[in-house]
Amino acid sequence: MTERAARPSADTITGTISIGEVLQLLKREFPDVSISKIRFLEAEGLVCPERTPSGYRRFAQRDIDRLRAVLTLQRDQYLPLKVIREALDESDAQVESEAPASILGTGLRADDFRAGTGRVRMTRGELAEAVSLEESYVAQLEGIGVVWASPAGHYDEDALAILQVVARLSAFGIEPRHLRSFRVVTDRETGVIEQMATPFSQPRDRDGRARQQEVVRELASLFVQLHAALLRADLIRGGRA
Repeated sequence: MTERAARPSADTITGTISIGEVLQLLKREFPDVSISKIRFLEAEGLVCPERTPSGYRRFAQRDIDRLRAVLTLQRDQYLPLKVIREALDESDAQVESEAPASILGTGLRADDFRAGTGRVRMTRGELAEAVSLEESYVAQLEGIGVVWASPAGHYDEDALAILQVVARLSAFGIEPRHLRSFRVVTDRETGVIEQMATPFSQPRDRDGRARQQEVVRELASLFVQLHAALLRADLIRGGRA
């Protein structure tokens, strides 16, 4: 049977849509999603679309909701796929885009790992005012690489999120010089993560690139969890917490 003859059977599963139609729906909210990404999430057990006799994937509304929840958790919380899968399976519900953060007890918040996407464009003065810091303080942070401007000279969501945390730290007397070590550690760990993720991608392999992105996200999340666990353990062992 030819592919043309097999296509009508895909329409026999009522209330479902094709992977291409799912991609069009999700692209509006998640511009980086691709068919390879959706296939990868299926292979990882995050979504289980039905299959027609000829092998075509057909996605029901529950599958679309689950994909949206997975992509939201990855984008907003940088969580490993294993954690996402366990959380969604446990919730056993159709999770909407605002819901995922409330079902996870990881201590991470939506703002912690949201990547800058150009929705925020601030000058240094506007950024300093938004977080109630002196502009000179922000300039010092930029000098040591804790925060930075885009090539156009604007500051985005990431800069705002970083300075919101720094502003809270400054209330305890933390100064820019104390934060230099954070930049050094981050640079070192970024290099390790990129090195470990490189073997998962091939220049012409879309699935490989999708896998590389997942490895980067999972490693970043695990590094953050390790930092938190070590800090907590040291403080408890020293009787300071």
